[in-house]
Amino acid sequence: MKLAAIDIGSNAARLQISTVLHNDDLVSFKRVEYVRFPLRLGHDVFNYGALTPESEARTLKLMQAYKLLMELHEVEDYMACATSAMRESDNGHEVAKRIEAQTGIKIHIIEGSKEAELINNVVVQALDDQQYLHIDVGGGSTELNVYENRKKINSKSFKIGSVRLLEGKETKGAWRKIEDWVEENVDATREITAVGTGGNISKLFNLASKISELETTRLEIERIRDYIASFSQEDRINKLRLNADRADVIVPAADIYISVMKWAGAQKIIVPDLGLKDGIIQLVYAQLGKKRLLV
Repeated sequence: MKLAAIDIGSNAARLQISTVLHNDDLVSFKRVEYVRFPLRLGHDVFNYGALTPESEARTLKLMQAYKLLMELHEVEDYMACATSAMRESDNGHEVAKRIEAQTGIKIHIIEGSKEAELINNVVVQALDDQQYLHIDVGGGSTELNVYENRKKINSKSFKIGSVRLLEGKETKGAWRKIEDWVEENVDATREITAVGTGGNISKLFNLASKISELETTRLEIERIRDYIASFSQEDRINKLRLNADRADVIVPAADIYISVMKWAGAQKIIVPDLGLKDGIIQLVYAQLGKKRLLV
């Protein structure tokens, strides 16, 4: 059985198709298809407050392409979720309805709390009983979650992200709000490790020297950040081989991860290859099971 997730973010839209594997009582998901396309919806919304007709047309075409891929893979069930850009857009819900009418794909515009919940459901599987600060930086928002003994103690969504910073549209006082929240919710008397999710931290981690398969240091992330920042936009693409839509946002994103880690006193960061798309697939699987029980 194959399931799919569509994640429509402020910078890019992703399709992930996974096969459900059963090993006795253990269920796992194996990725068989992954496509990412840089829609950059946040550029419209953070500057003009709404999605332009051009962005709507591109999103429609992409959903049509994703639908065809899902049909080719014979996907049994799926869910499409949109985050910061579409939920802040004045016409986000209208655009979603028009796309559904033309493609049959229903786009769920989810709140920051739901976005964090879906990511947390998969991230918690990579944790142990220590204190962790989960940092998820998207194009339009940053979600922070504090964990102790594999239980979420507190969480908060902030209107600051890589595209929003690039456009100079972060909300007033956003940096200070994050710093204050971290100070109030992190136990400074205990060691804390950061957990980073999002495309930018994954790319930074790939370029960094590692402590282990999933772990590196804040100092190493700072070193890679400064190294990338020393290149022009053109050289980041041609010499560092970064995608154009990654080359301009990776430094602003790194600044968020590094700042949050400093405020929390975190010297290390774990970067599991997990994100919203994985949480969506897990939710689709759970809902599909409930549907079958009702039949």
